[in-house]
Amino acid sequence: MIFHWFWRRFVIILALLILISGYIFLVFYQTIFADNTKFDSSQIEVHIEKDDTIDSLVLKLEVHLKSTKSFRRLSKIKSYESSIKPGRYFIYKGDNNNQIINNLRWENKPIKLVFNNQERIEDLAGRISDQIMIDSMTLLEYMTKDEIIHKKGFDRENALAMYIPNTYEVYWESDPQSITDRMYYEYHKFWNQERTSKAEALGFTPIEIMILASIVHKESTKDGEKSLIAGVYIERIRRNMKLQADPTVIYTIKKKSGDFKKVIKRVLYRDLEIDSPYNTYVYKGLPPGPLITPSIRSIESVLNPRIEGYLYFVADIERPGYHLFAKTLSQHNRNRAKYIRWINSIGIER
Repeated sequence: MIFHWFWRRFVIILALLILISGYIFLVFYQTIFADNTKFDSSQIEVHIEKDDTIDSLVLKLEVHLKSTKSFRRLSKIKSYESSIKPGRYFIYKGDNNNQIINNLRWENKPIKLVFNNQERIEDLAGRISDQIMIDSMTLLEYMTKDEIIHKKGFDRENALAMYIPNTYEVYWESDPQSITDRMYYEYHKFWNQERTSKAEALGFTPIEIMILASIVHKESTKDGEKSLIAGVYIERIRRNMKLQADPTVIYTIKKKSGDFKKVIKRVLYRDLEIDSPYNTYVYKGLPPGPLITPSIRSIESVLNPRIEGYLYFVADIERPGYHLFAKTLSQHNRNRAKYIRWINSIGIER
């Protein structure tokens, strides 16, 4: 009788131990080794901000994880909850908690930062901030600090010239200083000895080349004729003539109104008289700053101009996007008259 009682107790205890062991093993397996993802794509991107905690991170992940409880449990075991770092990370379909935490701890991935065609430093700050963690106002405030700009050799008007449009690898959590320092480094990397020597041979500084390139960039989308347009402007500067570049007038109108989203298809005679250092119909030489972040192709066209004696050009109505070039004012006036008749015929007033 005592033997049977003991045996039953033994079996019950053994069964409980097996159940408990099985449960512990299951929890252990689910916590560390089981797939904890529930998304259909091959991966998801996770942005961790500098003020994120384990609680806010779990809120971001709960739609992507099968079990946030097991994720929390392992985060505590691995001391991840106290060492969360901002950045851009990826979780891959089929990852277990151990892989997820390791990715979030060690695999901060850079982004491809891209910008081009920004007319103002404000627009550039907005474009960059759309791609990284920092907000545009904080970035703009740093980018326009006089002590920062002057230390790097620029001023308020030409500060946009420091930013060479391209694709750069940066970290999503980059702060304003690291972004501006990186762009300053890339500026000097771009302006190597060869390009600087070409600028000097033409009688310009790198900043002046950037300003002229911004005008060329605005004048034409056709890379094949940009160097010819650059040649026209360089020839006019050499002859002490006003540039009389319509893009500078359009920029003047936008700057005066404060509306840089305004689309201006036609420059009127009265616009040519607007008093602004950016209006090259009023003032000789280059405007005080770029009209836009010029493409590298536009910059290279100014550094390698085709100077063929042309002093004038106007849109070619028979080849949209291209221009007719002239060496004499009389020839230019004939070309221009043809253009004006055409633009009047299609009813473009502004």
